[in-house]
Amino acid sequence: MEKKQNCPPQPMRPRCCPCGGAGLSRRGFLEVAGGAAVLGLSWSLLRAAGAELAPAPPREPLVVKPILTYETPSRRNQTSWRSWGGIETQQQATEEVARIQGELEKVRAAADFPVTFLPVAAVRNGGEVAKLEDAAKADAVICYAAGSGAVDACVKLGKPTIFFLRHRSGPVYLWYEIISPRYLRQHSDRLATKAVDDQDVVVDSLDDLTWRLRALCGLRNALGTRIVTIGGASGWAHGNAPALAKDRWKLDIQDVPYKDLTELIKAARADQAAVALAKERAAAYLKGEGVKLETQVPYVENCFLLDQVFRGILTKANARAITINSCMGTIMPIAETTACLTLSLLNDAGFMAFCESDFVVVPAGILMDGITGHPTFLNDPTYPHHNLITLAHCTGPRKMDGKALDPVRVMTHFESDYGAAPKVEMRKGMKVTNILPDFEAKRWVGLGGEIVDAPFLPICRSQIDIQYKPDSQLVAERMPGFHWMTVYGDYLREIGYALKRTPIAWECLG
Repeated sequence: MEKKQNCPPQPMRPRCCPCGGAGLSRRGFLEVAGGAAVLGLSWSLLRAAGAELAPAPPREPLVVKPILTYETPSRRNQTSWRSWGGIETQQQATEEVARIQGELEKVRAAADFPVTFLPVAAVRNGGEVAKLEDAAKADAVICYAAGSGAVDACVKLGKPTIFFLRHRSGPVYLWYEIISPRYLRQHSDRLATKAVDDQDVVVDSLDDLTWRLRALCGLRNALGTRIVTIGGASGWAHGNAPALAKDRWKLDIQDVPYKDLTELIKAARADQAAVALAKERAAAYLKGEGVKLETQVPYVENCFLLDQVFRGILTKANARAITINSCMGTIMPIAETTACLTLSLLNDAGFMAFCESDFVVVPAGILMDGITGHPTFLNDPTYPHHNLITLAHCTGPRKMDGKALDPVRVMTHFESDYGAAPKVEMRKGMKVTNILPDFEAKRWVGLGGEIVDAPFLPICRSQIDIQYKPDSQLVAERMPGFHWMTVYGDYLREIGYALKRTPIAWECLG
């Protein structure tokens, strides 16, 4: 029986989550765990390096090694001399290599994620696989299993491996017949391999190949991510969350204490050119199409100055990701605004920017970013009912599809009625993917849905009503943890495919 997750009782406070405001409490975020400190921070150095407007680094490409396994049998009299399959000569193998190269070029050109294909290798046995020097550079392998017993050698390279089999897309492959009984089940009735399973088998379809590569690209970018924490790493109602995130995802957590941030903001505020730039950028933002101002302009300008400070920190740390602790209180007197709009701006610019420093859910946002290349919406879920649930937070990105900006009302942060926070009018009719991480980093739940409304309730500013298909009682019983991560589009299968290579179980509610 699965162990139930119990959340400690929370006091009634005027905030969306018990993060303790200016002081942390055992009833809220139970631990502040600093990572390695980001050293050498000074506004003059960051400004001199042009770091205040530094662009977000792109995702790293997935490097893939394609390997064709084949045989060239010799005719023998009055006995079986060849296996199934349409490749049995060197000329046919050469033609197949060209076919594979052409298909992979189509995949690369159409992919919405960065991918690099190494030259196609054609091998006839495991010894030839072992001699492939460039295989060490690969993040993943595609085994085009036309023939021979070299498929196991491909898997033993120790990389995530996808089997591509042909039925009608070219000459039929031997392993289209025997991949299941001969290799995956090892002449038994149950899966007998640990490194690969039925999810790793593709027949004919380049689309099926592409989404698996997209998932592996996300995993490659998520593992080992460097993330800056402002004021330490925490976990909503689970003090071990930062340690679990480091263990599961090998995160490199770099911390900037609030005392260091205070000095940076003071120096930036004393820099007339930096202040002028922030005001100029704020004015341009407020004049943008679909933007409505419903708070005070200085709050917005201070958010842009904070954006410049955060970009400088990210550049110094050589990181794409940042999260801020105690954002419900501590940051406000220091920045003279809230961080909500700033985080929205950073997400729209291609960074990963999360409020609350909640490492229960932060890894889900990092993985979704790696898979989709889109900003993610960290949110507070409500109670599911009648196939509907409301998701809300004050830091919604506007460029949720990675391209177009959704309309926004720039308001105060709800709980404090202070600063600048975006009420992003997310698009009705959009399909969304939701990840529901558990507190113990053992089980993530996936839930697809559709935005049916962007209401204006007296709750966190960016808010959406999601309609989903599973029974609401099932969703209520199976939803773990607290915070969710939401992204535009349907990426449930990619997330599940990536997670099977981690210690985290995947439960897809559909």
